Amino acid sequence: MAKEKQEKTNAVRLLERAGIPFEAISYDCPEFLDGVSVAERLGLPREQVFKTLVTFGKSGGHYVFVLPVAAELDRKKAAAAVGEKSLDLLPLKELFPLTGYVRGGCTAIGMKKRFPTVIDSSAKNFTFLYVSGGKLGLQLRLNPEDLRRACEGKFADLTLAKKEPGA
Repeated sequence: MAKEKQEKTNAVRLLERAGIPFEAISYDCPEFLDGVSVAERLGLPREQVFKTLVTFGKSGGHYVFVLPVAAELDRKKAAAAVGEKSLDLLPLKELFPLTGYVRGGCTAIGMKKRFPTVIDSSAKNFTFLYVSGGKLGLQLRLNPEDLRRACEGKFADLTLAKKEPGA
């Protein structure tokens, strides 16, 4: 029986070229799933599965932020991390032309162009985390420092503080 050949994404090729260890995890995903649903489908803790958001600043620059799937980006913290006054999320119709990736398959690794990238500091709490592998139905398991190296990023606190019940 022939082994099914996995189509390589830019992210996978970049990691292989750089000699960065990772594990590719494929799953059935014919259409977009939010990150929380991906974590549930794969039986992974939400805190360990990270999403990639692309933004643009007042200066016109583009920035990439990687944070836990259930967390919300604190735009003030994110703007401060990249030296911008404010940030807006990139319109969905601009995602593929700018990055080469589709919604649900976007990753900070191997975009068409390298953009300043910031990974939420909570990533450092884990030996491994999971990020999209560059297409729907593909997650990459890798060490947070290896992710930082692969996308030439940095770590910073990026998420909104969780509100305590009754606060």
